Amino acid sequence: MYAQQQYQPPMMSSADSDAYTGKSAETRHLKPGELSTGTTIMAVQFDKGVVLAADSRVSTGAYVANRASDKIAQLHDHIWCCRSGSAADTQALTDYVRHFLAQLAVETGRLPEVKVAAHLMRKLCYENKDNLMAGGIIWGGDPV
Repeated sequence: MYAQQQYQPPMMSSADSDAYTGKSAETRHLKPGELSTGTTIMAVQFDKGVVLAADSRVSTGAYVANRASDKIAQLHDHIWCCRSGSAADTQALTDYVRHFLAQLAVETGRLPEVKVAAHLMRKLCYENKDNLMAGGIIWGGDPV
């Protein structure tokens, strides 16, 4: 009879070990017990317009609460917002800005400018920074 040898895995570097531990490039820097809760939003300009993009996952800690959330919201006919942060906070902010822009359009008889929407969103986020977890990208095309 022959002796049965036990399998020995090949030696690997610490960089290679991430592939076996399931850590992605996004989570390698996290300390034990920390979770990645980031959202990906972006706006990319090209010669004929802009592409807005966002992931669709809503998480509560490590639990994915909704896999099909819409993080891009229309604020007015020509103004859009990519939302990032607390879903409740960002939904409330976009609802408020949407209402304000609609009221402004009625009062002035003109379409609101993109800079008004961006300024209002920035002001609301900054002045409530201790109470909200919200951020975003405002995009639109002003009529000429």
